[in-house]
Amino acid sequence: MPHALADSKAALNALRGPVRLRTLTALRWLAVGGQTSAILLVHFALGYPTPLGLCLGAIAASAWLNLFTVLRFSPQRILSDREAAAYIAFDIVQLCVLLFLTGGLQNPFAALIIAPVTIAASILPLRLTVLLAALAIAGISLLAQFHMPIPWTPGETLKLAPTFIAGVWVALSFSVAFFAAYAHRVAAESAQMRSALAATQLVLAREERLAALGGLAAAAAHELGTPLATIQVTAREMERDLADNEDLREDASLLVSQARRCRDILGRLSHHGDAGDAVHDRLDVDALIKEAAAPVLDEPDAAEIQFDLEPTDDAPPPVLRRRPEIIFGLRNFIENAGSFAASRVRIAAAWDKENLQITVHDDGPGFSPEILMRLGEPYVSGRASQGPLRRKSGMGLGFFIAKTLLEATGAEVSFDNWPWEDQPNRHGARVAVNWSLSDVSAAPIP
Repeated sequence: MPHALADSKAALNALRGPVRLRTLTALRWLAVGGQTSAILLVHFALGYPTPLGLCLGAIAASAWLNLFTVLRFSPQRILSDREAAAYIAFDIVQLCVLLFLTGGLQNPFAALIIAPVTIAASILPLRLTVLLAALAIAGISLLAQFHMPIPWTPGETLKLAPTFIAGVWVALSFSVAFFAAYAHRVAAESAQMRSALAATQLVLAREERLAALGGLAAAAAHELGTPLATIQVTAREMERDLADNEDLREDASLLVSQARRCRDILGRLSHHGDAGDAVHDRLDVDALIKEAAAPVLDEPDAAEIQFDLEPTDDAPPPVLRRRPEIIFGLRNFIENAGSFAASRVRIAAAWDKENLQITVHDDGPGFSPEILMRLGEPYVSGRASQGPLRRKSGMGLGFFIAKTLLEATGAEVSFDNWPWEDQPNRHGARVAVNWSLSDVSAAPIP
């Protein structure tokens, strides 16, 4: 489990960042433009005297660093986490210097200190985000005590109550911490989802390739059957005509036997084909759940698998399209059930004229309450393997992939703990998958 968590965190950091130099450069140009406009507006338009030279010097330092990075490095350069953190740390210090020159926390623009920390939280790992948030809070604390007077009407001095300044300090400090935590959490969940969806696409592509290979085998077996039959007939005629020539007759007999062997091989391939053929593209519900459960059935120490078909309203068994998403999704649920079951897994299919439901129910410990509400989210892991296979450490990315693939076919997937019929006091985990038959039924063979 620790290794899995470490791999998960590494994958999330890889997806969250690093960031391109052009992105941070553009944000800094935006800050330079906004700061310059604000200073000039206050000094010239409103007539509030400001330490104009010092303020423009602080802004020029930020602009100069931007020009240096643009001329020195490619805008497409990918920054490491440390480089991006240093870049944002400079922005925090520069903003604190500008606020020191213009009234400290009395300046309403002090709220902008939240911006660089929020950006850092969305692109950097937690450790660097905490360091930058601490830097911002340290800057806020210093500005609460040390700063130049706020620009105000000549001859007058604006002096705010210490209690008010303390309240601003508390508000800004909590805002920095809150927005940093919020942005980091949102970025982490977004990275998780992107990672999980990418894995889902890879799994689906693999299943489709396997299905296509099966279809190619079926098509090859069908196409090669006729010429092999012709070869076999011709070889038998040669065998009869060469009865007086022992050497050639043996060669003809060998040709007949090898042609028969080729036909047997092609016959086996055609029986395993599952795409590219109108017949193999269709299967009934019983065949579907048994094919999905095949890997568990092949395990020597697997739990007992019980199959139940439960039609209602005397509806005929539906004939379904063979879809890799359905087979893989059900197989994942069945394998999980087999891993957590104490001894038995029940796979039931119920249908009427409009709907189909397939449930997978094990007699294991069931889903824990704290994990039940989050099942189906990526990287959720919660119950230890109890069954004879003991090969799963919990519900994680595989469960999310299975749910996502099944929902792509029009299914509704639900999870709960359900009592066993012969053991009403024992609640095992139960997964129910529901379809409208119009979404999964196979078209009739013309």
